Amino acid sequence: MRGLVFLSPWLIGFFAFTLVPIALSLYYSFCDYSLLQPPLFKGLNNYRLLAQDPVFWKVVLNTAIYALMALPLGMIVALGVAMLLNLKIRGLSIYRTIIFLPSLVPAVASAMLWLWLFNTKLGLINTALRGVGVANPPGWLTDVHWAMPALVLMSVWGIGNTVIIYLAGLQDVPRELYEAANIDGATTLRKIWHVTLPLISPVIFFNLIMGIIGTLQVFAVPYIMTSGGPARSTYFYTMYLYDNAFNYLKMGYASAMAWIQLLIVLALTALAAWSGKRWVHYQGN
Repeated sequence: MRGLVFLSPWLIGFFAFTLVPIALSLYYSFCDYSLLQPPLFKGLNNYRLLAQDPVFWKVVLNTAIYALMALPLGMIVALGVAMLLNLKIRGLSIYRTIIFLPSLVPAVASAMLWLWLFNTKLGLINTALRGVGVANPPGWLTDVHWAMPALVLMSVWGIGNTVIIYLAGLQDVPRELYEAANIDGATTLRKIWHVTLPLISPVIFFNLIMGIIGTLQVFAVPYIMTSGGPARSTYFYTMYLYDNAFNYLKMGYASAMAWIQLLIVLALTALAAWSGKRWVHYQGN
C-alpha cells in the first residue's frame, strides 16, 4: 500500500495526461468532432475520407522521401564523425564540444538561423557559391526541387546526440580485437567492417529506431522555415495533422491521422526489429 502511495503522483499523471488522451483520440478518430460541438460518431468515415484525400497522400509521400534521405544520411555522417572523434588527437574535447553544441540549440532558433543561411539573395551559402563561380545558385527554400534537399542538409547539423551515442558504443569496443586484427594484417576498412560495426550494431539499431520515429514526426523546423511550401513540396504528415486539428478544427480527422501514423511507426519498428535478428550482435550471444 505504501508503494502505491509513492507511485500515486506518477499514476495520476499517467492516467490524466497519457492514457485518457490516448483513449479519447481513438474514440474521436471515429467521430466528426470540431472542438466546438459534441463529437458525433461516424464509424470509419474519417478513414475513408483519408483514403480519398490527395493532400493526405501528398504528405505521406513527402514524409517518406524525407525519411529515406535524412535517416541514412544522418546515421552515416554521425557514425563517421563519431569514429573521427574516437581517435586520440590533440584538442579532442574541443571538437566533441563543437559537434555537440548544435543539438543544444532550440529548434526555433536553428530554423531561423538556417532560414537566413538558405536565403537566395543574401544567404551565406549562396554567397559562398557565387564566390567559387556558381553564377546561379539554387533557390533552396523557394525552389520545389531544392526545398527538400535543403531540409535534409539542415537535419545533418543536429546529429550531436546521435554522435554521442555512437561514441559511447565505440569506446566500449575491446582494444584487443583491433590488436588481433592488426596481427592478421587487416586493413582499416576490414577492421571497421568485421570488428567495429558488428560490436556497435546494438547502438546502430537503437539509433535506427529513434531515427525512424524522429523523421516520421518531423514538424517544427519545416513548419517555421517553409510552412509546407513551395507548392506543398515540404508539407509533411505531422504538419497536415496539426493543421487539421487546430487550424481547420477537424479533430476527428486529425485523430484518425494520428492513429495511422502510429501504425506506420509500429510497422516500421517491427520491420527493423525483425531485420535486426540478422545483423544485430549482442555481446555474450
